[in-house]
Formats: sequence, C-alpha cells, structure tokens
Amino acid sequence: MDKMGLPTNDSIFDTSSGGYLFKWSDLKEIMKIGIINSNTMTAFAGFWLALYYTGASFYLNWHILLVCVIGTAFVIAGGCVINNFYDRDIDQRMQRTKSRPTVTGAIDLQHVLIIGIAFTIAGLSILALASYQTAIIGFAGWFSYVVLYTIWSKRRYTINTAIGSLSGAIPPLIGWSSVDPALHPVAWILFLLIFIWQTPHFLAIAMKKVDDYRNADIPMLPVIHGFAITKRQMVIYVACLLPVPFFLYGLGYSFVILSSILNIGWLILACKGLSGKTNELKWANQMFIYSLVYLTVIFFAMIIISLPTTLF
Repeated sequence: MDKMGLPTNDSIFDTSSGGYLFKWSDLKEIMKIGIINSNTMTAFAGFWLALYYTGASFYLNWHILLVCVIGTAFVIAGGCVINNFYDRDIDQRMQRTKSRPTVTGAIDLQHVLIIGIAFTIAGLSILALASYQTAIIGFAGWFSYVVLYTIWSKRRYTINTAIGSLSGAIPPLIGWSSVDPALHPVAWILFLLIFIWQTPHFLAIAMKKVDDYRNADIPMLPVIHGFAITKRQMVIYVACLLPVPFFLYGLGYSFVILSSILNIGWLILACKGLSGKTNELKWANQMFIYSLVYLTVIFFAMIIISLPTTLF
C-alpha cells in the first residue's frame, strides 16, 4: 500500500478486509519465473520437433501450442509454489533463499498452499485440452518434482539432483505428446538430453552455494563427499552427452556438428576442473554459465533448423 493506505499496482487486493493479500513481485518469486521460462522453452521445443518429425504444420496447430505452453507454465508454477511452501524451514537457513515470501511472511502460508494447488489443477486441466496423455505426463513431472524430489529425496540423499532431473526432463514430452501421442524416439532423446544436462548444471550451483546447503543440512554431493568427487561426477555426465547429437541426425549435419562442438567444449571445461591448480568456485561458475549457454543454443538451433519445414 502507499502512504494513503491505497493498494499499489503491485498488490493483489482483498475486498473482504480492505487490505492486500500479497504483491505480484512476491507471487513471481515463489513461482520461480526462471524455472518456468526454461521449462516452457523445452516444452515448446518438444512441440516444434514433433511437428517437424510428423510433417505437421504449425499454422494448423498454433492453438495446441498455446494450450501446451500455458498449461505447462501453470503446472510448473504450481509445483514451484508448493516447493516453496514445503521448504520454508530450510530456506530461512540459506543466504540465497532467506528473503523468500514464504520465509518473511509476506504471503500467508495458507494462501501459498492454495495458490500452489490451484495453479496445478488449472495447469493439468489446460493440458487435458490437448490430450489426456499430455495431462498425465504433466502430472508425472509435477509428482516427480513435488513428491519424489522436494518431499522425499532432497533432504535425505545425495542423488536428489538426479531424482529432481526427472521433472526437468518432462516438458519436451509434454510438448511432443500434444502433437504426437506415439512419442517418437526423438522425444525420448530430448528427455535424455535434458536429464543428463541437469546434473552438471545443478552440481555447479551446489558447489557455488555449498555453505548455504551445509547450513541448511541438505545432503548435496559437494557437502557430503567434497568437491573432488563432485567434479568427477560432472565430467562423467558431460561425457555422456557426446553421443546424443548423433541420435538427432534427422535435424541435419549442421546440427550434429554444432551440438558436438558444444559438447566437446563443455567436456574440455569440465576436465579443467580436475586440475588441482583450478580455482574451484570460479570454475563452478564457468560450468554454470556454460550450461545455460549450451541449453539455449541447442534448443534454438533445433527450432531454427526445422523452421522452414514446420512453419507452414
């Protein structure tokens, strides 16, 4: 509210009390907009490549894309909000999360839970407009993030990163199934690509924020086993990406060459971390940045290469 007690444009107004429930900025924070953006991008890529491989036209299926992207965004938002609700006790012990609205009390916890459930139901209902299969796949992603990762594994096991990667790899399947229920093998290659990509990406974050995770008593790999084994794990996962481009040869030699160059570059960077002379935190940040560039370039390349065939 402003000085006169009037709600600002950033506030959700509550007519029953004359006050406001929460701010839009607080809502965006518990929704984790960055996660929504990256996952809707990969859902779009799955949708787009399904058009390409099935010979379908975007012009005739644009409405399915809207259903797919909006539904995916709502399901992910619902999962993220519930994640914030459940993790509020450990978030207050971490420097990077202690200012979240669920910790500060900027949003009432009851409202947080209601919002999370409402977003989830809305998202699954929207995905069902594409197909029931698409909604079921969307629910599988939500379940793996909220139940398998947030509630079950995050506070118990160092493999929580791999388990959490299941949910992050689901969006391409959501996008693909909205066009092609048969789920072409390439759809599973996209799933595999993102599943593998996530471990070095999130282990880089875990290295950068190792003190935060230690303070919150979260058993991330670098917290329990140290940096040396974490770096070796990252090298192994990056190396596992090397054959993936060859399963996407249908996109042409240019894509195979580009993605292979990106894979080799990432592997070289990963191997540099094994040197005892490397500044580990600086290297972890470089790995994190490279992972973001890698995923963005890979998926934009997929879309651009298939654009002439798919658009009409």
